[in-house]
Amino acid sequence: MTHARARIGVLGLALLAGLATAPTATAAEAPTVEEQRLDRAAPQEILRRSGFDTVAPRFGRALDAAHSYAQAERVVEREGARLWRRAVDRAQGRGPAGGDLSRDDDRPLYWARLGMTREVRAWEPGFGLTDVQRRALLATLEENSRGQNAIRYPHGKGVKRVLLTGFDPFTLDRDVRISNPSGAGALALDGTTIQTADGPARVETAVFPVRWQDFADGTVERALRPHLGRVDLFTTVSQGRVGRFDVERTNGAWRGGFPDNENVSRTETVPVSDPASQPQWTSTTLPYGAIVAADTGRFPVYDNTSVTEIPAGGTEPVVRPEGPTPGSTARAGGGGNYLSNEIAYRATLLRDRLGLRSSLPGGHVHTPVLEFGAGNTDPATGTVTDPGFVRNRLDIIAQVRSILRTALEAG
Repeated sequence: MTHARARIGVLGLALLAGLATAPTATAAEAPTVEEQRLDRAAPQEILRRSGFDTVAPRFGRALDAAHSYAQAERVVEREGARLWRRAVDRAQGRGPAGGDLSRDDDRPLYWARLGMTREVRAWEPGFGLTDVQRRALLATLEENSRGQNAIRYPHGKGVKRVLLTGFDPFTLDRDVRISNPSGAGALALDGTTIQTADGPARVETAVFPVRWQDFADGTVERALRPHLGRVDLFTTVSQGRVGRFDVERTNGAWRGGFPDNENVSRTETVPVSDPASQPQWTSTTLPYGAIVAADTGRFPVYDNTSVTEIPAGGTEPVVRPEGPTPGSTARAGGGGNYLSNEIAYRATLLRDRLGLRSSLPGGHVHTPVLEFGAGNTDPATGTVTDPGFVRNRLDIIAQVRSILRTALEAG
């Protein structure tokens, strides 16, 4: 009995020690700035008129039914991927529209995803959830609901491979109704085949957040690195200037501080791995001459060579219409110094570090600003959609597809 009590005592001490060092479950988190916009009238209308208003409540019920972290992981992965597939299917005309909102609309995906991330932040399971576990669930949800884990190309020869990325809506405090045509293009083109003079090309897409921290955490590199060595062409796409497309010739290693979707600003050198070897500039390898010369659609397309630099030995920024000068420090690429420039910089830097600069066409395309129709420009009184708005978005999507075809045929 003495030996038995001793063993029990030792076991008890071991259990106490284990409990003392076990991760502590954390309370629910408050919604982020981005998630708080969900409660405004326009996002709720967009969700209701697309049928995506059921996504977050269903997801919340599925989470509540999980009795372990492993079960929760499976729920988050499954439902995140399900949201992406549903958004792609809706954009491409498969299944019920779920409402009267135009199928080409990217906004249901954006607002439904935020509803799901808000559910994860508010979730307090009976088995306890640590900060690390909650962060991991959110990361899984982001990757799967953005198509970043769904990039699949057919096996065999004879089909070229294209990778295209888009963005979430942004500047939502200026107008919460905003759509992003680059995200709409990603949904419309994902998994589709473009017929070119040289044969078919399969397009795979993904969408990225408008948040500085996600980019600093490596979201672009994680998503693109497995695929760049296997594709024939890539382009990052974002919304740019009014009334025009731009093929951005040069990308700069500088963050200019414009607030992101969390209202966070960053003014600094673009943070990347191995900063000691980081260049100030990267360049497109897209066939910009052929793209600009082709009749790709309604909007004019420009080869944009302008940058802003601090010249070697200088202290003040200077605009250079013909591109950077030797030894200069970046202050803006052709696409500015916001996250559109940064995704272009990161993707082309990754291309170069993988040794693909001479063999892989890739770069950044800016679409026109997606404008609402005449009489619907006031965010306070305007409607969430109108015929001109839909026509503009459809025309931009069609022209993105045509630019891809031109780039493939020029290669």
